[in-house]
Amino acid sequence: MAHAHAHHHGHSHPHSSGESDCHGLHDRHGHHHAPKDYGTAFILAILLNTGFVIVEATFGFLYGSMALVADAGHNLSDVLALLLAWGASVAAKRAPTERFTYGYKSSTILAALANALLLAVAIGAILFETIHRMFEPAEPQGMVMMIVAGIGIVINAGTAMLFLRGQEDLNIRGAYLHMAADALVSVGVVLAGLAILLTGLAWIDPLVSFAIVAMIAWGTWGLAKDSILLSLLAVPARLDVAEVRAHLARMDGVDDVHDLHIWPMSTTETALTAHLVMPGKPASDTFLKSVSDSLEARFGIGHSTIQVESDPCEHGCEDGSPESEITQH
Repeated sequence: MAHAHAHHHGHSHPHSSGESDCHGLHDRHGHHHAPKDYGTAFILAILLNTGFVIVEATFGFLYGSMALVADAGHNLSDVLALLLAWGASVAAKRAPTERFTYGYKSSTILAALANALLLAVAIGAILFETIHRMFEPAEPQGMVMMIVAGIGIVINAGTAMLFLRGQEDLNIRGAYLHMAADALVSVGVVLAGLAILLTGLAWIDPLVSFAIVAMIAWGTWGLAKDSILLSLLAVPARLDVAEVRAHLARMDGVDDVHDLHIWPMSTTETALTAHLVMPGKPASDTFLKSVSDSLEARFGIGHSTIQVESDPCEHGCEDGSPESEITQH
């Protein structure tokens, strides 16, 4: 049984023609698309939001507004989330090592999961303080709430725009959603301050605080679910395994496809391995490159390893695990 492998990462370095057909290891190394650099965006977002957290929390406690305190708590979790996301994006660019042969790309997945956990902690803290204030109420100042929250709208909306173009990356999307949600929450606080000014009803403040918590919880659930699935190496939601399998089966000379595995290497990069049964047609570098290129162009899979077999699988495939591979250099 012949074994051919293609490792494609954006561009190829073909081996000598003596390795081109049935035997040997066909490697296509390089780097797919380097993660975009959001360093400046992260620095600006962290500095602006850290300053605003201090201002908002101070005025919230001084003037008895739990809506402002709740929003400050959310913003604090966002600062920590931005630090995690930034650290992960930097780590993802580090070169592979003997120990970490894929590099540190999956750190972006861990950062997304940690962000969800931070938000869950923030929810608990805000709920605790809001319930406490319901039993020991303080008269909130509507005008102060409106002014401080209005500043928050400008800061949060501005920082959200810094990450607007990175929606394909779960790590960057998490940062964007944090900032965009904060801007919407600040709008709610402004409206609450206006309602208190017009009606004098103090219970509007804790009510808005509960609404903020509900919004945070909704966003946290989505982020947690996506990051957990990626942590478990689930097929990215944008991909249909059946469609990928059918695409490979339609390749010229392919009779069967088995041991197809697709998993996320990071929040932006996807890997694939597959066995193609091709009786009577040896695999060439040209064929392997065409398969890898088509997977990247159609499905965004930039790291593919293709093993070609001249005969149908007779052993080692029943449990779905790949056969042992023959490597030659």
